[in-house]
Amino acid sequence: MSIQPGRSTLDLLPIAPADAAECSIPLVREPIGEAAAAGLAQVFKALGDPVRLRLLSLIGAHQGGEICVCDLTTAFDLTQPTISHHLKVLREAGIITSERRGTWVYYRLVPAALERMAGLLSAPGT
Repeated sequence: MSIQPGRSTLDLLPIAPADAAECSIPLVREPIGEAAAAGLAQVFKALGDPVRLRLLSLIGAHQGGEICVCDLTTAFDLTQPTISHHLKVLREAGIITSERRGTWVYYRLVPAALERMAGLLSAPGT
């Protein structure tokens, strides 16, 4: 699937109102539908890589809630194109967002995406 600039994969998934409501219900309370499961699988697949988990942690822990890509590349023994690929996966999953400022790109977390994931994994009654 080709992603258009400025659109995330979750934007491209056809999510009916019922499926959108499913995204806020803990997985252990009610079974989720096919479309919601496909969208969630993309998000969790993006988080299923140690480099991407570290990138997410570095972005979230950085003072001010955002970080320049130049600061992220120095934290890894990986090439810049590899780091960019991992950031693209996280961005397309809707977990992070980016903003270009001159020659640098700054990344920050999408709080609503993290809250949705946390809500899905919460135990019943919490």
